[in-house]
Amino acid sequence: MGGVEEARSVKDEVRMRVWRALMERGAALPPLPVYGRIPNFKGADEAARRLRGVEMYVEADVLLCNPDSPQRPVREMALRDGKVVIVATPRLSKGFMAVYKPRDPVYASTIRGFMSVGRPVKPGDYEIDVFVAGSVAVSLEGYRLGKGTGYSDVEYKLWREAGSISDRTL
Repeated sequence: MGGVEEARSVKDEVRMRVWRALMERGAALPPLPVYGRIPNFKGADEAARRLRGVEMYVEADVLLCNPDSPQRPVREMALRDGKVVIVATPRLSKGFMAVYKPRDPVYASTIRGFMSVGRPVKPGDYEIDVFVAGSVAVSLEGYRLGKGTGYSDVEYKLWREAGSISDRTL
């Protein structure tokens, strides 16, 4: 097996271990099953709240966030905190939507909500202070492993190439 194939195999193995462990330990939350997706998990709400302890989040005006279920609490919290939340539409089918000061932050933080109340934006329209990417696994060094489709990488690249994500972005 070559280098790229071997790396892909190892990544797939890690994903399967994480998905299986979440299901077997009862830590997975809907949508189920978690296989093939960024898994929702018990504690996602608490993980979101921990962002409030990060100075760059507190000072941030604009977040770019993926649309996956475990990041819904992050989106809701950021909207309640008065931040502009930019969300990639599922599979980037309609690009990106921005939501700011919605009447109902709970609804606006859902896929149906941000697709309904958000307004279309494109890379370059905003400077991104914080980029939130869901992960299947994260190494102790901070390297993330997504579900394997590359959407978070594409989202990051589009905003980075437009100059909206810089070395200052968290």
